[in-house]
Amino acid sequence: MKRNLCSFILAVILSGCATYRADVESVSGASEKTKGISSRTYYVDSQKGDDSNNGLSKRRAWKSLDVVNSKTYSAGDTILFKAGSVWKGQLKPQGSGTTENPIRIDQYGNKKSSGRYEGLPRIDAEGKFKAALMLYNVQGWEVRSLELTNTGPEDEPRRSGASVEIFDFGTAKHIILDGLFVHNVNGSLNKGKGGGQGIYLSNGGSTKSRFDGIIVENCLIKQCQRNGIIQEAYWERDQWYPNLNVVFRGNLLEEIPGDGIVPIGCDGAIVEYNRMRNCTRLLPEGQWAAGIWPWSCDNTIIQFNEVSDHKAWGDGQGFDSDWNCQNTIIQYNFSHDNEGGFCLICTDGKKKMPENIGNIGTIVRYNLSINDGIRNDPRWGYHSPTFHINGPCKDTQIYNNTFIIPKKANDKMDRTIVSMGDWEGGGWSENTVFQNNIFYVEDTADNELGGSIGTVFLNNLYYGTFDSLPDGKKAITADPKFKELMLSVGERGALSTDKGFSKDPYILNFRLQKDSPCIGKGIMIPDNGGQDLLGRPLDKDSCCIGAME
Repeated sequence: MKRNLCSFILAVILSGCATYRADVESVSGASEKTKGISSRTYYVDSQKGDDSNNGLSKRRAWKSLDVVNSKTYSAGDTILFKAGSVWKGQLKPQGSGTTENPIRIDQYGNKKSSGRYEGLPRIDAEGKFKAALMLYNVQGWEVRSLELTNTGPEDEPRRSGASVEIFDFGTAKHIILDGLFVHNVNGSLNKGKGGGQGIYLSNGGSTKSRFDGIIVENCLIKQCQRNGIIQEAYWERDQWYPNLNVVFRGNLLEEIPGDGIVPIGCDGAIVEYNRMRNCTRLLPEGQWAAGIWPWSCDNTIIQFNEVSDHKAWGDGQGFDSDWNCQNTIIQYNFSHDNEGGFCLICTDGKKKMPENIGNIGTIVRYNLSINDGIRNDPRWGYHSPTFHINGPCKDTQIYNNTFIIPKKANDKMDRTIVSMGDWEGGGWSENTVFQNNIFYVEDTADNELGGSIGTVFLNNLYYGTFDSLPDGKKAITADPKFKELMLSVGERGALSTDKGFSKDPYILNFRLQKDSPCIGKGIMIPDNGGQDLLGRPLDKDSCCIGAME
C-alpha cells in the first residue's frame, strides 16, 4: 500500500512538471534568454479564457482586459489576443520594453479571412474611455493586428481609437502601431473643443518628453471624427524639443471629415505611401482641415501619398505646408478631386518668435494634381485655388509638377490657379519660384499674386485660356501631349510601398509622348531629388517640364 501511494504521488508530481513544461514550451521564446531576461507569451481569449489561468498557453488563456492591464510586462514579452474575440473596455498595458527587445501585442488563431482587417481581435471602448488602446508613459512596444472602436452615445472631444501619450517621461523609444483597424470613433467635429481622431500621439510635461522612434503603418482608419492621425507636442519655438524618427507609412484613411495625417513638433518626420479618400462632408461651418500636413515641424518629407475627395468647409486641400515649419518637402504625390485645391503653404505673420519661426524653404516637386479646387459652396465665397500661398512664407520652390484642371461645373466656381494672400494683414510671401510646371486647363484660368514679393514664374508650360501668363515672354504655350488625357480618376487599386506610382496604370497615362514640347526643355535645378514621379532617375544634364520624364 505504501509503495502504491508513493507511486501515485510521484506520478502526480511528474504530471504537474509535464504540464508546466508544456505551458512554458508553448510560449514563443519563453525558454530563450535575451540579455538575461526570460520572455513570456501570454494568451487572451474572451470566449474560452479564464482569469484564474496563468495565461501562458492557449488552453490556459486569460479572459478579460482587467487581468491584462493588471500585469507589468518586461522586455521581450508577448501578449496574443484570440482572433474573433471581442472585449469591451480599454486595453492599457503596463511596463516597458527596449528597442532590441520590445514588448509585442498581436493576434493568434486567425483563419486567413478574405480581408486583411477581418476577424481581428476587437476592443470596443463604447465611449466610456478616452481610447480603446492606451499606451501611457511606456516605451518599447509593438502593437499589431487589433480592431479598435470607440463610439459613445454622443460626440465627445479628444476621443480616440488608439492613444500613445507620454508626460514628464523623458525620451520614449521604439513604439510601433502596425496593421490596426480603427473605426467608428465619434470625437468632436470642432477642432477648438479638442476634436477627436483615430490615432492620437502626444508628448508633454514640464520635464521635457519626446518620442524617438515611433511608427504608425499599415493601419486602416475609417469613419473616425474629426481626424485620422494627429500628434500633439511642444510646438512653440522657445519650447522646442522635437520628436525624432517619426514615420507614418502605408495607412489607408477613409471617410475622415477633417485632417488626415498631421505630425506636430517633429524634426525629420516622414509621411509616405498613405492614401486618404472618400472624405465625408461632416465638418460644420467655420471648421478648417486638409489632408496631409505638418505643423511646427522641420525637415518633413511627404512623399508617395494619394489624397482625394476632401470636402472641408475651409481649406480642403490635399496637402499643406503649414506655419512654424522649415524645409518641408512635398514630392511624388497624387492629389485629385479635393474641393479646396491641391496645396496650401501658409504662415500666420502676426505670430512671431519666440513662438513662430514662420514658413521657410518649402519645396513642392514632381506631384500630379487632377481636378483639385472644385468647391461649389458659396459660404466661403467658392474660394478654392489650385495653389494657395497665404502669409509671409519665404523661399518657396514649386517645380516640375503637373496640374490638370478640367472644366468647372458652373461660372461661380473659382478658376484661380495660384492665389497669394496676406493672412488677415500679416504679410505677403517672399521669393517664391514656380518653375518647369505644366498647367493644363480646359477652362479659363487666372493667377492672383497680390502683394507678394519676388515671385518668379519661369519656364512653365500653359495649355488652355489664361487671363494672364505670369511668365511673360518665357511662358511656353502648347499642348504637353500626354500619352492619354484621363480626367476621371475612377476606382483605385492599393498603393505599393515598394514601387510607388511607377506601375500605376492611371498615372502612366500622363507620360509624355515622344514629340512633346516638354521633353528636354526643363531648366536644371540643383538638389532636385534625383527622380521623377514614377521613380525614374533624372538625367544630370537635361530634364523635362512636368512631373514625369
